[in-house]
Amino acid sequence: MCRLTGVTTSTMKYYLREGLVHGGERVERNQTTYDETHVHRVKLVRALIETGGLSIAATKHVLSTLDSDDTSLAHTFEAAQHALGVGGASVAPPGEDARRRITRLAAGHGWKTTGENPGFEVAARAIEAFSTIGFAPSDEMLDAYASAAATIARADLTALTTRARPDLVAELMVVGTVLGDALIAGLRRVAQEHETAEYFPLPTSPHDQEDAK
Repeated sequence: MCRLTGVTTSTMKYYLREGLVHGGERVERNQTTYDETHVHRVKLVRALIETGGLSIAATKHVLSTLDSDDTSLAHTFEAAQHALGVGGASVAPPGEDARRRITRLAAGHGWKTTGENPGFEVAARAIEAFSTIGFAPSDEMLDAYASAAATIARADLTALTTRARPDLVAELMVVGTVLGDALIAGLRRVAQEHETAEYFPLPTSPHDQEDAK
């Protein structure tokens, strides 16, 4: 089991103890067998915690939603959204000005949303955080971010159509929401390197100029 999933024995015991993975079949006093469902579950837990950055509590909540037989896709999506969180209880909510900017931005793009979506608070808090370095994101910058987000959201939903079974659709919805943030962050850093070279090219040395001849 540990060889197939890449986790240590102690980690596997921790997952079992926390209820993140269902128990195996005990065949002898000191021996338990596991099947492919356990392998899949451990890999899912690792993805949510190690790559997605979810806490144990958030991971439990997401998994309980997936395990429920009567959970709608809308509820599953909501669970994934809130699992990513908006900060701890000690984090003050963003001010109304920042919140209104995000609300207007969403309305300007024609998005049908609810005020309970945690994304509003996450985005508003990011706007306020920029002020700590004396920077105020322009409307053009926010619009570019919103357009990129819409493109990514369409890609997320298109991916769901590749799965036929409802349980697999729900699983991809959750995992895609969590891991999609990591994917976006990684690709953004790669793109930033390229754009930096375009906007701020490094000065060439005389040696480089000679090589170019």
